[in-house]
Amino acid sequence: MLDTPDAVMAALRENDSRPYGRTRTVTAEELVDAAEQFEDTGVRSMALLELMEAYEYDGERSKSPVVFARVLKLWDKDPDGFGEWARHQVFWRFKWVAGALRDNPDVPLAAVERWLTELRDRYRAAGFGLQPYYAERYHLAAFTGTGVQDAYDLWAARPRTEMSDCHACETRARARHFADAGDDARALTVLAPVLDGRSTCEQEPYLSQATALLPLLRQGRLDEARSGHLTGYRYARGKAAMMGAVGLHIEFCALSGNEPRGLELLAENRDLFTVTGEPASRLDFLAGVEVLIAGLAAVGHGELAVSGPAGASWTVDTLLAHLRTEAEALAARFDARNGTDAVSAARRARLAVEPLLAEPLALGVRAAVALELSAAQDATQDATQDAAQGAASSGAGSAVGAAARSAGAASRRTVEPEPEDFTALVLRARELELLGHPDADRLWKRIAERAAAEDFVHPENAELGSGERLRAELAEQRAHAALRRDAHLEGRAELLVAAELFEQAGLPGEALMVRTRTLIVELGDVEGAVADWAELDAALVRAEELRASGDLTDDDYLIVLQTRAYAAHHDLIEALPEPSAEVAERFEAAVGGYRRTAVELGSQRRAATSRQYTADAAARQGRLAESAAELREVLAQLDAAELPWHTPRVLGLLGQVLLQSGEPGQAVEVFHRALAEAARWGDDSYPYAPTYMMLGHCCMQVEDLGGAIRALSEAAARYDRQGASAVEEAARVRLQLADVLRGTGRAADAVSVLESVLDGPTDGLDVRMLAQTRLDLARGLAELEEHRDAAEEYLRLADLVAGWEDQETHTMVACEATLALAQAGRWDAAEAALARAREAHGKAPQVDQLASTLRELARLTMWAREAEGLDAALALLAEADTLGEEAERLGQEYNDWYLRGGSHYERARCLARADRYEEALAEAERAIAVYERGGEQAEAPRAESIRQAALIEGGDLGRRRAAVERLTAGIARCEAAGLPGAAQVLAELRERFTSN
Repeated sequence: MLDTPDAVMAALRENDSRPYGRTRTVTAEELVDAAEQFEDTGVRSMALLELMEAYEYDGERSKSPVVFARVLKLWDKDPDGFGEWARHQVFWRFKWVAGALRDNPDVPLAAVERWLTELRDRYRAAGFGLQPYYAERYHLAAFTGTGVQDAYDLWAARPRTEMSDCHACETRARARHFADAGDDARALTVLAPVLDGRSTCEQEPYLSQATALLPLLRQGRLDEARSGHLTGYRYARGKAAMMGAVGLHIEFCALSGNEPRGLELLAENRDLFTVTGEPASRLDFLAGVEVLIAGLAAVGHGELAVSGPAGASWTVDTLLAHLRTEAEALAARFDARNGTDAVSAARRARLAVEPLLAEPLALGVRAAVALELSAAQDATQDATQDAAQGAASSGAGSAVGAAARSAGAASRRTVEPEPEDFTALVLRARELELLGHPDADRLWKRIAERAAAEDFVHPENAELGSGERLRAELAEQRAHAALRRDAHLEGRAELLVAAELFEQAGLPGEALMVRTRTLIVELGDVEGAVADWAELDAALVRAEELRASGDLTDDDYLIVLQTRAYAAHHDLIEALPEPSAEVAERFEAAVGGYRRTAVELGSQRRAATSRQYTADAAARQGRLAESAAELREVLAQLDAAELPWHTPRVLGLLGQVLLQSGEPGQAVEVFHRALAEAARWGDDSYPYAPTYMMLGHCCMQVEDLGGAIRALSEAAARYDRQGASAVEEAARVRLQLADVLRGTGRAADAVSVLESVLDGPTDGLDVRMLAQTRLDLARGLAELEEHRDAAEEYLRLADLVAGWEDQETHTMVACEATLALAQAGRWDAAEAALARAREAHGKAPQVDQLASTLRELARLTMWAREAEGLDAALALLAEADTLGEEAERLGQEYNDWYLRGGSHYERARCLARADRYEEALAEAERAIAVYERGGEQAEAPRAESIRQAALIEGGDLGRRRAAVERLTAGIARCEAAGLPGAAQVLAELRERFTSN
């Protein structure tokens, strides 16, 4: 019942602990009504200030001025009725109202000016400096586009005062000033103290991370941009008060080549379309979304279904029309109010920005719509290449940004031109196919398109050949495409179609070659597939016959030999580590014969392929030096033969060999070359994803953690593009990526990556991988002190592993869940989780783990309940001691000194917190004595126990001389044990005691 002022104040305190959102706002409105029944200025002012804060952070800033008018009325009538905090807030929130009025186009500019005058006069009368007033004048000038630099100078020249915005928010505003003026470098320099965590507030560094995204991209600081997006978006997601920042994150995705991620962000934040209480922030949000949607429309995705305002279904085209209509109208309202076109001009400038990168920036997080967009984007890239060719002769502009064009031009080679004449086009495609040139695929695509046209007539040309031959070749190309996406049945069927058509065309050699290839399409990819050597031998006999009769070309004959070499290589690898003599001999015969024939026929390409089989087999059998030498000779051979487009796979294999040889530094260089060459030649069939993954592993080994993050992020993105067939590989890479991110202190980035794994479909994931992902996520959330979310993940994980025979895992999960629940304040659930841990421990003892949990739970109990929790805390520590005694009696594995020393140490802390200092000191000394038994391993916890004992002795009991003596001896021991950090901690405490 809210029938007393105290009851209302208690309800206000409870509401203040709630997260910002509709529930808190509605409750705040109700509490204002409840406070009005009392003639108590303090209660009424606190209720109104709470409501104003709820509006401020729930996307309803436009309501704040009305609430503040009531506050000001109370203030003018009874200022002494305001408490100290409330008095400060009255003046502080003059600025909130200034922002709310400025950001609402329905408020006349004259009214905004009058309010700023009111702010100035009130501050002057109260004795506050006027720097905040000039800050607000600058914000208004920046918004209207009038006198911006002069207003900035007047603000920046004045020192900060008691009523100045927090340092982080002011820093962001100054940085935006320079970014808007085109000086990204200076903007980022100004913003550095916020981005690196030195300056924070309620919404910082998250707003500044959003502000910095595009400047970082433009400055080429891609790792920082990636991290800022991952960390900043996690905080901003779904928050009405952060809708402008959400728009910046969506815009960042659009301009960094991450349109699939942008669409996911749009779907996650579609509720923000309903937020209308902050018109300026709404316009910022709409503009960010419009950048994404307009970009998709420009490259042909108009019919793609996307998320938009609730109550309708949306495509890119329909949402774009809606966005333009609303955003243009809203910007026009601001311009009409301001008397300038600054707001519309700023919106137009955002929409005019072209993509900032030549290639997508790999973010490391999973995007569920990546596969859906990838096919269309591949087509768009082909179209862009075509447009680039046309632009060279016509001067037409490209669809991508100037920065992207210049960056891409540095790494791409000139693509093979497409002859207009159909016969010439086919003949050139055949020539390139014979060379294994990557442009052959593109030419065959064009041939297929032209042949499928309704008015197509097959030319009569002896060199071109019959229509059946062309249809056979196109079926062969469809087979290649199917096999590249692991559609083995489809690929095999298309090869058989091609073989039949070649027969009809009177080309038995080509028909045999294609049929022979059907014998190996499933080897190495489909479980249980085996080589049919009877069929392979029969194919070789038939090939010899056709070759003798002149019906089989040299290259088709070599392909038959290659299928045998491939099958023999597959059999050898499957038989490792101890292949039979028959398998080994068949490999040597098949690969050796293929190589000799290729050399005799002058096919450097085929000879190089044969040597790759040899090198791979040597590496898999541990002959790494031999393999590396062979591969280097292959590279030299390809270079001499001027076949550079065949080098990426050789380089990729060499990189693997070097990695296995313990040469990660060399492997990094080789992998980079492999990827660069594959990209240069446009080889879409190259295994980019595993190569990037291995590059990431190499970077980790050479301690280039930034390089590892980039490589693993790219690997995950590449696996995503492969769809359902690579879900597990993508998840595995993301687990590794999250581990590296945590190792570099970027726990929030790691959590974002892990959340993206679990947010998507998990049906294709191995249950143990799923469990590991949940465990890593729970630990990451706990590290970020998001204990409620951590607890939820632990509980899901506990349910997942409960049925496993491996009860040690269940014990571990239940123990960690216990602590997360306790830290989240869910004590009943923590007790239930502890019961599960005890039960699992009874089946599969984990003495040290459970004892550690009991000690930490004792600490948390004391911190939550103070002296009232002492009995419960001591009971938990006694239980930990009993675990050790039982373990010793039953012969269970555990660390005696660690368990007992830990119990004494924690008991000392609990007793000290309950003001029982003599008992606490005795426990600390017992901990020191127990740690003596641990040898070198126990020196660090022993030093910490000395610190605890000295704190109690010198601080709580006042025996400083004894504490200093204890610390001096401890410092000497730490220095002798090679623990300079611990020695420094003890020395600082000693200095504290001696200086006072």
